[in-house]
Amino acid sequence: MKKAIYITDYNCVTPLGFSIDSNWKALLVGKSGVALHKVIENQDAFYASMINNEELNKEFSKNFDNQEFPRLEKMLLLSLKPLIEKHNITEDTAFILSTTKGNISLLKNQSGLPEGVYLPKLAQKIADFFGFKTKPIVVSNACVSGVMAIAVAKNMIQTGKYKDAFVIAGDEISEFVISGFNSFQAIGNEPCKPYDKNRNGINIGEAAAAVYITSEASENDKFRFKVLGDSAINDANHISGPSRTGDGLYGSIKNAMTEAQVSAEQIDFISAHGTATLYNDEMEAIAFNRMELQNVPLNSMKGFYGHCLGASGLLESIISMESALHSTLIPSKNFEEMGVSQPLNIIKENQTAAIRYILKTASGFGGCNAAIVLEKINGTL
Repeated sequence: MKKAIYITDYNCVTPLGFSIDSNWKALLVGKSGVALHKVIENQDAFYASMINNEELNKEFSKNFDNQEFPRLEKMLLLSLKPLIEKHNITEDTAFILSTTKGNISLLKNQSGLPEGVYLPKLAQKIADFFGFKTKPIVVSNACVSGVMAIAVAKNMIQTGKYKDAFVIAGDEISEFVISGFNSFQAIGNEPCKPYDKNRNGINIGEAAAAVYITSEASENDKFRFKVLGDSAINDANHISGPSRTGDGLYGSIKNAMTEAQVSAEQIDFISAHGTATLYNDEMEAIAFNRMELQNVPLNSMKGFYGHCLGASGLLESIISMESALHSTLIPSKNFEEMGVSQPLNIIKENQTAAIRYILKTASGFGGCNAAIVLEKINGTL
């Protein structure tokens, strides 16, 4: 029998705050980080969810003496520091970084490749700063990276390679990222509306998030969530377009729920990907219906945070666990009228609910899809 794997601590750094408490309070009152931002010179402002630089630097100065870090690294260090202060790093502790673009902003106005843009170098720098003793692991698989990083930690601990793991995720807004999505005509000209009839594209976001995962959870832990099942499948449909039949996401959900030994009737809440693009949201609706999950309360956090790329899956997993701890479902912001062909139970307002089993999903470029099932352990918080 495989050993149980638990998430017992987490933190996040987002435009809504530099702690989980500040983020949760903002979400409860419906505050969104999405606003108009001038990202590229000589181009119109874009709707995006962007961390204020002045506030970020001020918070970083409070916590760290050395200020010579690029912006993304400041976000990552801030997200991880509270967890490091509470949990020991040993020879059996893994360090896992999830990101899609890493320090991509370092490339601006450069003729060569700065060392910091290489993802292994970024991971090693963060690991060395906090004194990790094992070689860092990088998970960079488009927008499923954050969810997959949890799965990688779970599976590696279950094999006995590690006893625990710190998983961090982060991506920042840059001209490169904005230009890339704009070339696909995927960026919306208003705050995004996942699953809505009038949705017209994504808002890019940025964030850093961190979780502590262990096989040796204690009764003294503030809370405990068991990682029951996981799966990742690539449907190889298209370099950027999702499968019209939802095959990859359907298979990922089915495998994760099978490993978790949880039925569709037992899932209490779905934290979906929900990018607000025409084809992604439709694909998800098809996949959820194929799994008979259409009646389960569902939200997308993109209306609050934008699409934070490799950080989105980890950040949204954290918010889903916070929802379970507070027995509160957060709405899918900006949703008004159903805009997909299959029925979904989209959350429209704050709701009180008992949440035990959570399904978190993600999909991304290249046909990648991922899903995990989390269980809230009774008697916590």
